Amino acid sequence: MQFKTLWKTICILVLLVFAIPLICSGTEPLSHQNASPDFPSLMESIQFKKGIEFCGIKIPIENQDVKERLEKEMLLSLWDRAQVILWIKRAARYFPHLEKILKQYGLPLDLKYVPLIESALRPHAGSSKNAMGYWQFLKSTGRKYGLRIDSRVDERRNIFKSTHAACKYLKAMKEQFGSYLLALSAYNMGEYGLEREIEIQENNDFFSLYLPLETQRYAFKLFCAKLIFENQESFGFFLKNSDLYPSFSFDTIHFKLDFQIPISAIAKAADIPFKTIKDYNPELRGYYLEKGDLAILIPKGRAKRFNENFKSQYKNWEKIYKKKFHIVKDGDSLSEIAETYNTSFLLLLRLNNLSVKSIIHPGDMLLIE
Repeated sequence: MQFKTLWKTICILVLLVFAIPLICSGTEPLSHQNASPDFPSLMESIQFKKGIEFCGIKIPIENQDVKERLEKEMLLSLWDRAQVILWIKRAARYFPHLEKILKQYGLPLDLKYVPLIESALRPHAGSSKNAMGYWQFLKSTGRKYGLRIDSRVDERRNIFKSTHAACKYLKAMKEQFGSYLLALSAYNMGEYGLEREIEIQENNDFFSLYLPLETQRYAFKLFCAKLIFENQESFGFFLKNSDLYPSFSFDTIHFKLDFQIPISAIAKAADIPFKTIKDYNPELRGYYLEKGDLAILIPKGRAKRFNENFKSQYKNWEKIYKKKFHIVKDGDSLSEIAETYNTSFLLLLRLNNLSVKSIIHPGDMLLIE
């Protein structure tokens, strides 16, 4: 009984805490308040004007089905206002680079919204279907359009190389299907699936095709992203230039390695943290750079310092790191090499980004420690 009395008392106190300020101020509960003048109501947000276009194609919002689909995606987009703010801030960092590449391929600038809705412009974004990177390429499609994807490098995470690959893909899809909206549908569901649906339905009009539900929504998400970006204040987003992330600026350093070295050594030569190398080059996997001709991005203004340090330190690195490597000879096996150097077989695999199924060849250089 004492517990019930105490619980009732607590409930009354909580009600008083919330109710008294409202009564005294004459303020309605939040759910009944009118929207702020700077924050349009959801109903105001879906009063679309005519003349909406995407990639030069008019969106027929006079069609009730099209209007409903557009309203749904707009309401869902605006529901997550925090995500939209991050979209706008990140877009300032990457859109200038995306627009430049799209122009090189003669593609509409509206296609810059594809990586925005695919990955929210995050290099490490992944999907349940193992798509990865800014443009969410599957391995097979990425490799088909020239991206390197292996245990050391995943160029789906490189904003420049993945955008070039996406432009080639979208250009090919536009040539095949004759419409950017169908090209985007193929991008989402695969060209073979779209080709089959067009053949079965005997229809190639995007707005009246019955496609998988995810694909039906795909282009409409793009329409909404464009509408929000081009009318930010109308939707209640008042970001100043100082609120935006700076445009991605960098120096590209070119160098040649005769042996594998840690990424931390390159970071040291550029006088920047290891994390900065990984952030500027998210395609790099693991902790080591392979030998060969390399190009790495570093913060703007650091190239001169890197070139000076790299030349002076390279010989020292060679002395230090060559002692930590084994040159594979005929007849060598990974287990025997691990035993020779009194190290763990699993550690040897991990240090060299290998698996138990990996094959080594004479002349390969393996990191021992």
